[in-house]
Amino acid sequence: MRNLMIVAAMLALSAAPGLAQTASPTAPTTPAVTSSCKAQASDRKLAGAAMNSFMKRCEADATKACATQASDRKLAGAAKASFTKKCVSDAVGAT
Repeated sequence: MRNLMIVAAMLALSAAPGLAQTASPTAPTTPAVTSSCKAQASDRKLAGAAMNSFMKRCEADATKACATQASDRKLAGAAKASFTKKCVSDAVGAT
């Protein structure tokens, strides 16, 4: 009986690191989240009308992605608004 408990404990401990390596289901997958819109614009050396157009499009894409994430998390009301506002501001970058 004792040997069986030791084997079971060893199996449980050996399985634990594998569980920690799985990807999070809520991990962001949008490009706007990996690099802010401002950073992308500066990397592309955009200025003037091109930058304004890029920033508007990037912010719109970020808004859609953040709204989808809020829906996936089943947020509603003030929680959804707060989450979406922070998510979009993070995606767009510092003003």
